[in-house]
Amino acid sequence: MNFSLEQLQAFVATVETGSFSAAGRRLGKAQSSVSAAVANLEIDLGNVLFSRNSRYPELTEAGARLLAEAYVILERCEHFFGVAKSLSEGVESRLVLAVDDLYPTEWLAGLLETFDSLFPSVELELLLPIMEDVSRLVMDKRADLGIMWSQEDLPSAIRFHTLGWIPLKMVCAPEHMLASKVVSWQDLKTHRQLIVATRNDSKEKSRLRVAADVWWVESQWIIIELVQRNLGWALVPEHIVVDALKEGSLVSPTLDFDKHSWPVAVELVWHKEKPLGKAGTWLQQAIIALDRQI
Repeated sequence: MNFSLEQLQAFVATVETGSFSAAGRRLGKAQSSVSAAVANLEIDLGNVLFSRNSRYPELTEAGARLLAEAYVILERCEHFFGVAKSLSEGVESRLVLAVDDLYPTEWLAGLLETFDSLFPSVELELLLPIMEDVSRLVMDKRADLGIMWSQEDLPSAIRFHTLGWIPLKMVCAPEHMLASKVVSWQDLKTHRQLIVATRNDSKEKSRLRVAADVWWVESQWIIIELVQRNLGWALVPEHIVVDALKEGSLVSPTLDFDKHSWPVAVELVWHKEKPLGKAGTWLQQAIIALDRQI
């Protein structure tokens, strides 16, 4: 079975314009050329696509079914040529972005929506590690860009740009012993703390540790669920708990030692020796342009 893209284009154009002559005008071809292309396609497919008993060609049942497939083939061909064009222009075929869930998801989603409109042919992999696991992926060149909370000691091969500050809130369940009092630093030390942490024992893991009794958890969202079940208190990004605080499923007690949220610096990181293509460079600059504090 041999058919050409030109035949499929003639077939689709005939359906969309309603006649062979109109299809010819759209495609810049003679009517006879379009008619021949469709007739040859019918021979190649072994199916009659149009009934020619009236003035204008009408789709047969087989033609209607095959039309849907023709659209898929032509759309994938357009994508194929788009990918080839992007590659020839220096746009990478694949991009890996590692993002700590400390970073607000609405910012990220907005960026990626624009990214998709500009680079639809780029295959994107979005990884969601935490803390220094982000920099490790970048260091190992398994991620092109990373967004993470600031590390005290970054490898020399990694470059960074500070994006701003994410405020952390101390939260607990409404029935927790700390919920209805002004909380002191000593109070925090004497109640279990739930802490987001990586799978290694670096000093970054313990940066926010206050209490003697802790549970280590690899997800901010799981921490919230555990805190709501009164299994401990936690320091979590303010934007993650806004709804829970409004609903009353979490509370943020008054602290007697600090009237403000605890801010954590967030950085964009990339490897010095892993050059970015056009898509990666655009995403890098777009993330930096969002440099602001909640």
